[in-house]
Amino acid sequence: MPKKERKRLQVVISEEQDALLTRTAYELSSPERLISKSEVVRLAIEKIAQELGEGIHLEEYRAILDSEDISDET
Repeated sequence: MPKKERKRLQVVISEEQDALLTRTAYELSSPERLISKSEVVRLAIEKIAQELGEGIHLEEYRAILDSEDISDET
């Protein structure tokens, strides 16, 4: 069976965001399974897409994206 084709995405994140990723990966990990920061990002993408599909948290996500902490604009 062929492997799934994956796309690579490179983003610039702040030290605070990196710390959040690290902490989240650590909290989701167990002695049996270590969770990577990439897996946390993929989980977040799936969770956000699911919630938006259900109409949940739309305005909250928009407000977060409008904040200066998340914006791509410099």
